[in-house]
Amino acid sequence: MNPKKKALGRGLSAILESPDTDITSEDISGNFVAGAIASLPISQIEANPFQPRTDFDEETLTDLAASIKEQGIIQPLTVRKMGYDKYQLIAGERRLKASQIAGLTEVPCYIRIANDQQMLEMALVENIQRENLNAIEIGISYQRLLDECNFSQDELCKRVGKDRSTITNYIRLLRLPAEVQVAIRDSKISMGHARALINIDDEETQVTILHNIISKDLSVREVEEIARNLNKQSSVRKEP
Repeated sequence: MNPKKKALGRGLSAILESPDTDITSEDISGNFVAGAIASLPISQIEANPFQPRTDFDEETLTDLAASIKEQGIIQPLTVRKMGYDKYQLIAGERRLKASQIAGLTEVPCYIRIANDQQMLEMALVENIQRENLNAIEIGISYQRLLDECNFSQDELCKRVGKDRSTITNYIRLLRLPAEVQVAIRDSKISMGHARALINIDDEETQVTILHNIISKDLSVREVEEIARNLNKQSSVRKEP
Protein backbone atom coordinates (compact mmCIF):
# COMPACT_ATOMS: atom_id res chain seq x y z
CA MET A 1 0.00 0.00 0.00
CA ASN A 2 1.22 3.50 -0.81
CA PRO A 3 2.31 4.98 2.56
CA LYS A 4 1.31 8.49 1.46
CA LYS A 5 -2.22 7.33 0.68
CA LYS A 6 -2.36 5.45 3.98
CA ALA A 7 -1.43 8.59 5.89
CA LEU A 8 -4.14 10.52 4.12
CA GLY A 9 -6.64 7.82 4.94
CA ARG A 10 -6.28 8.35 8.67
CA GLY A 11 -8.10 11.67 8.43
CA LEU A 12 -7.64 15.20 9.71
CA SER A 13 -6.26 14.23 13.12
CA ALA A 14 -3.54 12.17 11.44
CA ILE A 15 -1.86 15.37 10.33
CA LEU A 16 -3.12 17.95 12.80
CA GLU A 17 -2.29 15.88 15.87
CA SER A 18 0.22 13.21 14.83
CA PRO A 19 3.71 13.44 16.37
CA ASP A 20 5.03 12.17 13.03
CA THR A 21 4.21 15.53 11.42
CA ASP A 22 4.81 17.81 14.42
CA ILE A 23 7.91 20.04 14.13
CA THR A 24 6.76 22.83 16.43
CA SER A 25 9.89 22.90 18.60
CA GLU A 26 13.05 21.04 19.58
CA ASP A 27 14.48 20.06 22.94
CA ILE A 28 18.05 20.86 23.95
CA SER A 29 19.27 17.70 22.21
CA GLY A 30 17.76 18.78 18.91
CA ASN A 31 14.87 16.32 19.06
CA PHE A 32 11.43 17.56 18.02
CA VAL A 33 8.93 17.99 20.86
CA ALA A 34 5.44 16.81 19.84
CA GLY A 35 2.50 18.90 21.05
CA ALA A 36 4.51 22.05 21.74
CA ILE A 37 3.08 25.44 20.76
CA ALA A 38 5.12 28.14 19.00
CA SER A 39 4.29 31.85 19.05
CA LEU A 40 4.64 33.09 15.47
CA PRO A 41 4.46 36.64 14.05
CA ILE A 42 1.28 37.11 12.03
CA SER A 43 3.36 38.80 9.33
CA GLN A 44 5.11 35.49 8.65
CA ILE A 45 1.91 33.49 8.09
CA GLU A 46 0.48 33.23 4.57
CA ALA A 47 -3.16 32.44 3.83
CA ASN A 48 -4.13 28.87 2.96
CA PRO A 49 -4.44 28.64 -0.86
CA PHE A 50 -6.83 25.71 -0.43
CA GLN A 51 -9.23 27.58 1.87
CA PRO A 52 -12.78 26.51 0.92
CA ARG A 53 -14.46 29.38 2.76
CA THR A 54 -15.24 32.37 0.56
CA ASP A 55 -17.37 34.40 2.97
CA PHE A 56 -16.23 35.70 6.35
CA ASP A 57 -18.99 37.41 8.30
CA GLU A 58 -17.66 40.70 9.68
CA GLU A 59 -19.95 40.66 12.71
CA THR A 60 -18.90 37.20 13.87
CA LEU A 61 -15.23 38.08 13.25
CA THR A 62 -15.66 41.16 15.43
CA ASP A 63 -17.27 39.04 18.15
CA LEU A 64 -14.42 36.54 17.95
CA ALA A 65 -11.87 39.38 18.08
CA ALA A 66 -13.50 40.68 21.27
CA SER A 67 -13.32 37.18 22.78
CA ILE A 68 -9.66 36.86 21.81
CA LYS A 69 -8.90 40.23 23.43
CA GLU A 70 -10.57 39.03 26.62
CA GLN A 71 -9.46 35.39 26.79
CA GLY A 72 -6.72 34.96 24.19
CA ILE A 73 -6.65 32.23 21.53
CA ILE A 74 -7.81 29.00 23.17
CA GLN A 75 -7.25 26.73 20.15
CA PRO A 76 -3.85 27.34 18.47
CA LEU A 77 -3.67 27.72 14.71
CA THR A 78 -1.98 25.04 12.60
CA VAL A 79 0.61 25.99 9.98
CA ARG A 80 3.21 24.35 7.78
CA LYS A 81 6.75 25.69 7.41
CA MET A 82 7.51 26.96 3.90
CA GLY A 83 11.00 28.36 4.40
CA TYR A 84 13.01 30.52 6.75
CA ASP A 85 10.57 32.63 8.79
CA LYS A 86 7.76 31.76 6.38
CA TYR A 87 4.67 29.69 7.17
CA GLN A 88 1.42 28.78 5.46
CA LEU A 89 -1.85 28.45 7.31
CA ILE A 90 -3.40 24.98 7.45
CA ALA A 91 -6.27 25.59 9.87
CA GLY A 92 -7.65 28.61 11.72
CA GLU A 93 -8.21 31.42 9.21
CA ARG A 94 -11.11 32.90 11.20
CA ARG A 95 -8.90 32.95 14.31
CA LEU A 96 -6.10 34.57 12.32
CA LYS A 97 -8.36 37.29 10.89
CA ALA A 98 -9.94 37.93 14.28
CA SER A 99 -6.48 38.16 15.88
CA GLN A 100 -5.54 40.85 13.39
CA ILE A 101 -8.72 42.76 14.24
CA ALA A 102 -7.87 42.38 17.92
CA GLY A 103 -4.48 43.98 17.29
CA LEU A 104 -2.34 40.91 17.97
CA THR A 105 1.07 40.69 16.31
CA GLU A 106 1.76 37.04 17.24
CA VAL A 107 -0.45 33.95 17.48
CA PRO A 108 0.06 30.48 19.02
CA CYS A 109 0.61 27.79 16.39
CA TYR A 110 1.34 24.13 15.85
CA ILE A 111 3.83 23.64 13.02
CA ARG A 112 3.27 20.59 10.83
CA ILE A 113 4.75 18.80 7.84
CA ALA A 114 2.22 18.59 5.00
CA ASN A 115 2.31 18.34 1.22
CA ASP A 116 -0.20 20.11 -1.05
CA GLN A 117 -2.65 17.20 -1.19
CA GLN A 118 -2.60 16.86 2.60
CA MET A 119 -3.09 20.63 2.87
CA LEU A 120 -6.14 20.43 0.63
CA GLU A 121 -7.64 17.57 2.62
CA MET A 122 -7.00 19.27 5.95
CA ALA A 123 -8.38 22.61 4.81
CA LEU A 124 -11.59 21.03 3.52
CA VAL A 125 -12.22 18.61 6.38
CA GLU A 126 -11.24 21.10 9.09
CA ASN A 127 -13.63 23.70 7.74
CA ILE A 128 -16.49 21.24 7.37
CA GLN A 129 -16.04 19.97 10.93
CA ARG A 130 -15.08 23.13 12.79
CA GLU A 131 -16.22 26.20 10.90
CA ASN A 132 -19.63 27.57 9.96
CA LEU A 133 -19.50 27.13 6.21
CA ASN A 134 -22.62 27.92 4.22
CA ALA A 135 -24.36 25.06 2.43
CA ILE A 136 -22.82 25.83 -0.97
CA GLU A 137 -19.29 25.94 0.47
CA ILE A 138 -19.95 22.60 2.18
CA GLY A 139 -21.19 21.11 -1.10
CA ILE A 140 -18.11 22.38 -2.94
CA SER A 141 -15.86 20.98 -0.19
CA TYR A 142 -17.49 17.53 -0.39
CA GLN A 143 -17.17 17.52 -4.18
CA ARG A 144 -13.50 18.53 -4.02
CA LEU A 145 -12.75 15.78 -1.50
CA LEU A 146 -14.30 13.26 -3.90
CA ASP A 147 -12.62 14.65 -7.03
CA GLU A 148 -9.25 15.98 -5.89
CA CYS A 149 -8.49 13.69 -2.94
CA ASN A 150 -9.91 10.64 -4.72
CA PHE A 151 -12.15 9.61 -1.82
CA SER A 152 -14.89 7.07 -2.29
CA GLN A 153 -18.32 7.94 -0.89
CA ASP A 154 -17.73 5.56 2.02
CA GLU A 155 -14.31 7.08 2.80
CA LEU A 156 -15.79 10.57 2.72
CA CYS A 157 -18.64 9.57 5.06
CA LYS A 158 -16.13 8.21 7.59
CA ARG A 159 -13.79 11.17 7.25
CA VAL A 160 -16.39 13.86 7.94
CA GLY A 161 -18.72 11.82 10.14
CA LYS A 162 -21.79 12.29 7.92
CA ASP A 163 -24.10 9.77 6.28
CA ARG A 164 -24.25 9.34 2.50
CA SER A 165 -27.64 11.07 2.09
CA THR A 166 -26.45 14.21 3.90
CA ILE A 167 -23.38 14.48 1.68
CA THR A 168 -25.42 13.81 -1.47
CA ASN A 169 -27.94 16.53 -0.57
CA TYR A 170 -25.17 19.12 -0.23
CA ILE A 171 -23.50 18.12 -3.50
CA ARG A 172 -26.83 18.25 -5.35
CA LEU A 173 -27.07 21.96 -4.45
CA LEU A 174 -24.25 22.61 -6.92
CA ARG A 175 -26.62 21.69 -9.78
CA LEU A 176 -28.90 24.63 -8.96
CA PRO A 177 -28.73 27.86 -11.03
CA ALA A 178 -26.13 30.42 -9.93
CA GLU A 179 -28.80 32.84 -8.68
CA VAL A 180 -30.26 30.18 -6.40
CA GLN A 181 -26.80 29.27 -5.10
CA VAL A 182 -26.13 32.93 -4.25
CA ALA A 183 -29.42 33.06 -2.34
CA ILE A 184 -28.34 30.00 -0.34
CA ARG A 185 -24.92 31.57 0.36
CA ASP A 186 -26.62 34.77 1.55
CA SER A 187 -29.11 32.85 3.75
CA LYS A 188 -32.05 34.22 1.80
CA ILE A 189 -33.50 30.71 1.56
CA SER A 190 -33.05 27.67 3.77
CA MET A 191 -31.57 24.27 3.02
CA GLY A 192 -35.14 22.93 3.01
CA HIS A 193 -36.16 25.41 0.30
CA ALA A 194 -33.09 24.47 -1.71
CA ARG A 195 -33.83 20.73 -1.51
CA ALA A 196 -37.36 21.40 -2.75
CA LEU A 197 -36.05 23.44 -5.69
CA ILE A 198 -33.67 20.62 -6.67
CA ASN A 199 -36.72 18.47 -7.46
CA ILE A 200 -37.81 20.93 -10.18
CA ASP A 201 -36.19 20.20 -13.55
CA ASP A 202 -36.46 23.57 -15.30
CA GLU A 203 -33.88 26.19 -14.26
CA GLU A 204 -36.06 29.18 -15.21
CA THR A 205 -38.86 27.77 -13.06
CA GLN A 206 -36.42 27.26 -10.17
CA VAL A 207 -35.40 30.93 -10.37
CA THR A 208 -39.01 32.10 -10.61
CA ILE A 209 -39.95 30.12 -7.52
CA LEU A 210 -36.85 31.47 -5.76
CA HIS A 211 -38.17 34.99 -6.31
CA ASN A 212 -41.55 33.93 -4.93
CA ILE A 213 -39.94 32.37 -1.85
CA ILE A 214 -38.21 35.65 -1.08
CA SER A 215 -41.02 38.05 -2.00
CA LYS A 216 -43.91 36.02 -0.57
CA ASP A 217 -42.04 34.38 2.31
CA LEU A 218 -43.07 30.90 1.18
CA SER A 219 -42.54 28.06 3.65
CA VAL A 220 -40.60 24.92 2.79
CA ARG A 221 -43.86 22.95 2.73
CA GLU A 222 -45.38 25.36 0.25
CA VAL A 223 -42.39 25.04 -2.06
CA GLU A 224 -42.46 21.25 -1.76
CA GLU A 225 -46.15 21.31 -2.76
CA ILE A 226 -45.37 23.54 -5.76
CA ALA A 227 -42.62 21.13 -6.83
CA ARG A 228 -44.96 18.13 -6.54
CA ASN A 229 -47.66 19.84 -8.61
CA LEU A 230 -45.17 20.86 -11.30
CA ASN A 231 -43.81 17.33 -11.53
CA LYS A 232 -47.34 15.92 -11.81
CA GLN A 233 -48.12 18.35 -14.65
CA SER A 234 -44.88 17.39 -16.38
CA SER A 235 -45.72 13.70 -16.09
CA VAL A 236 -49.17 14.26 -17.60
CA ARG A 237 -47.69 16.17 -20.55
CA LYS A 238 -45.24 13.34 -21.23
CA GLU A 239 -47.98 10.70 -21.39
CA PRO A 240 -48.88 9.62 -24.98
